[in-house]
Amino acid sequence: MIEFVKKRWLLKALVFGLVFTMTCILTSLCRAEIPIGATEITDGNSALSNEDTDVTNDYIEGDLGGLTFRYDSDNSSSLSATLQILLIITIISLAPSILVMLTSFTRIVIVLHFVRTAVGTQTTPPNQVLIGLALFLTFFIMSPTLTKIYDAAITPLNRGEITTEEALERGMEPIREFMFEQLDGGEKDLQLFIDIAGIEEVNTRDDVPTSVLIPAFILNELRIAFIIGFLIYIPFLIIDMVVASTLMSMGMMMLPPTTISMPFKILLFVVADGWDLIIGQVVKTFY
Repeated sequence: MIEFVKKRWLLKALVFGLVFTMTCILTSLCRAEIPIGATEITDGNSALSNEDTDVTNDYIEGDLGGLTFRYDSDNSSSLSATLQILLIITIISLAPSILVMLTSFTRIVIVLHFVRTAVGTQTTPPNQVLIGLALFLTFFIMSPTLTKIYDAAITPLNRGEITTEEALERGMEPIREFMFEQLDGGEKDLQLFIDIAGIEEVNTRDDVPTSVLIPAFILNELRIAFIIGFLIYIPFLIIDMVVASTLMSMGMMMLPPTTISMPFKILLFVVADGWDLIIGQVVKTFY
C-alpha cells in the first residue's frame, strides 16, 4: 500500500513537472523575438525586406517557416500568444463535455440505450456502435448550428476582422439559440435555475446567462429522453407479459420468460423496422 501511494505521488510529480516545463517552453517561445528580416519601417507605406512580410498602416504580418505572426502597431491585439495557446488547450480539454452537454448527443444516446434494454439484448449493439451512431446523428443535427458558428465567428477571426473575445461571443449565439429552441415547453426548467441563481427580472433571452441556460437545457434533455424511453418500453413490456402469462398457464414456472420473449421482441423490432422509426422520430424532435 505504501509503495502504491509513493508511485502515485511520483506520477503526479512527473505530470506536474511535465506541464510546468511545457508552459515555460511555450512562454519562452512566445516571448522570444522573431526576426522578420525588415531593415527599417519608416511609415505605413514602406515595405519590408522580407518577401513574406506584409506591412499596412495598422499591423505587420508575415510568415516564419510554418508559423504566421502578426504584430499590431497600435497595441490592439486581443490576446497574447500564451493566452491563446492556453485558451485552445482549455477548449480541447472541454470538447467532450461541450459535445455531450450542449448538443443533441445526450438525448440520442439515452434513447438508444433504452432501445437496447427494452429489446433485451444486453450487449448488442455494443456501446461503441451506439456512441458512434449518436455522434454521427449529433453532427447531422448540429450541422446548421456549426455552420453558423463557422461563418459568424471562425471565419472573421481568421481574417483578423474581430478579436478573440468577440469570436467567443458570436460563437455562443448559435448554441444559445439551439438550446432555447429545445427548451420550448420546458420553461419550468429554465425558471428553476433562474430562481436558484437569484435573477429577479428576465425580459428577453439576452437576460438569461449562459450559466443558467446550460443546466436547464441538460435537465430538459434528460426529461425528454426518459419520456421517449418509456414509450419505447410499452410494446416490449406487453410481449413480456403475454409470454409470462402463457408460461404460467402451461405450468412452466421454472422457465425464465425473458428466454422465450427475447426472440419475439427482436422479431417485432425487425418487422416494424424499429431502427428507422426510432431514429427518425428522435431526429425529428429537434426540428
